[in-house]
Amino acid sequence: MRVGFAGTTGFAARALAAIAAAGHTIPVVLTRPDKPKGRGMKVDASPVKALAESLGLPLLQPFTLKDEAARLPALAIPLDVLVVAAYGLLLPPGILDWPRHGCINIHASRLPRWRGAAPIQRAIEAGDALTGVSIMRMDAGLDTGPVVTMRDVPILRSDTGGSLTGKLADAGALAIVDALAALARDQTLRSTPQSDDGISYARKVDASERAVEWSRTAREIERKLRAFDPVPGASSTIDGRSVKLWSAEVRDVETDAPSGTVVAVAASGVDVACGPGAVRGLVRLTEVQPAGGRRMPVAAWLAGHAVSRGSRFS
Repeated sequence: MRVGFAGTTGFAARALAAIAAAGHTIPVVLTRPDKPKGRGMKVDASPVKALAESLGLPLLQPFTLKDEAARLPALAIPLDVLVVAAYGLLLPPGILDWPRHGCINIHASRLPRWRGAAPIQRAIEAGDALTGVSIMRMDAGLDTGPVVTMRDVPILRSDTGGSLTGKLADAGALAIVDALAALARDQTLRSTPQSDDGISYARKVDASERAVEWSRTAREIERKLRAFDPVPGASSTIDGRSVKLWSAEVRDVETDAPSGTVVAVAASGVDVACGPGAVRGLVRLTEVQPAGGRRMPVAAWLAGHAVSRGSRFS
């Protein structure tokens, strides 16, 4: 089949690699325009662009698909189906109607739970025990189309945003290859409308959310650190110094110290009071990253940064 692809991130690149390995003809790959990154503002290719170029696949990088003129180069290419994964641009009706069999999306949740931009981070934040990938026929709504197939992926207590993204990318790659095989065989894809029950929305992670709110419970803070690892990272300040917080453990110990107060310091971790109410719980910080430094165990951080009982995170 003639399978077009639209995607940008590493999650999407995993699916593109699987589609190419399955032997499908890929007449065009759409990905977001290159953007400068990092302190040096170096322009880097997206993971999908890098893979497409290595495979010798035709590539388009439109800034928008809303304008008819911007869509014309793509629409001139006949397709049987367009696979979309973590692309980053909304597809207008002119694109949805382009392929003969329409557009299908690889979405990193068990729809209708966590429709939207950040389903992986929101699932960890919420304490979900189970997530998955949904192969969905695309319509004009936000992740509202009927589901072709779904694969479950458990969320472990040790999972971070990064590790769960990798698991879901693998599951999505397998699921889309199976869906394309069914489409090639049957010339149609059976799908089931999403339930009206259990709908939730995974809003995009905003930079303002990186700051840890120490009035939250220990469990909520620990989940936030895992959800935001590696992007965008959770952070706080202590004694006026900014520090990223990467890993923590929930301590089943109560304290009456104000939220954000360091109550114990050891090489194994820094215990911080958190949670609402007069009696609070603790989180033990185990991996951090000082401003301008690298990720490190707390023991290494303490060797170069004076942190004592009674210090305050804010």
